Amino acid sequence: MDKITKSILSDPLIDNNPITKQVLGVCSALAVTVKVENAIVMSLALMFVLASSNSIIAALRKMIPSKVRIIVQLTVIASLVVLIDEILQAYVYDISKQLTVFVALIITNCIVMGRAEAFAMQNNIKESFFDGIGNAAGYGAILIIVSAFRELFGNGSLLDYQIIPKSIYLESGGWYVNNGLMLFPPGAFIILGLIIWIQRIYTGYKEN
Repeated sequence: MDKITKSILSDPLIDNNPITKQVLGVCSALAVTVKVENAIVMSLALMFVLASSNSIIAALRKMIPSKVRIIVQLTVIASLVVLIDEILQAYVYDISKQLTVFVALIITNCIVMGRAEAFAMQNNIKESFFDGIGNAAGYGAILIIVSAFRELFGNGSLLDYQIIPKSIYLESGGWYVNNGLMLFPPGAFIILGLIIWIQRIYTGYKEN
């Protein structure tokens, strides 16, 4: 793998993460992160849509009239979202029922539209594909981290496996009490804010 491809893949993971650096896709980061399982499925769904839409837009970029490029991009993205929604309903129906509204909103996700317009319209298929993978991985990493904290401290579990036994933290005078705040949007805001703070200290990034 050449240096350009490595940079395209690795840059969105930390230095230019779409959530913590660009503050895009925050709504889904707050809405689908109550459980790690949901976050993983949502991340994979967005990766499929983002990598595929970037590749298709890159392949068609020289044939797309400038005046209708946004409409073409939306059409491509919407078609892919319908496809992945059908796949989820066919193979993971229970999860798809919980995510169906948020999967549909991938159509208007700023990350997907932004990469199609800013990157895929300017670069070749290979680079656009890896850009989609990299940005989706960066997005997914944040979703999974947030959901891991929320599920662990909110339910005492991870991937539905009880990590903190209910017999311990539900007993009167037990050493841990289930933190219901983590299951509500404010809990997600707190965790996401801490991640953004740590990431910006690590990278030395400051708002202009």
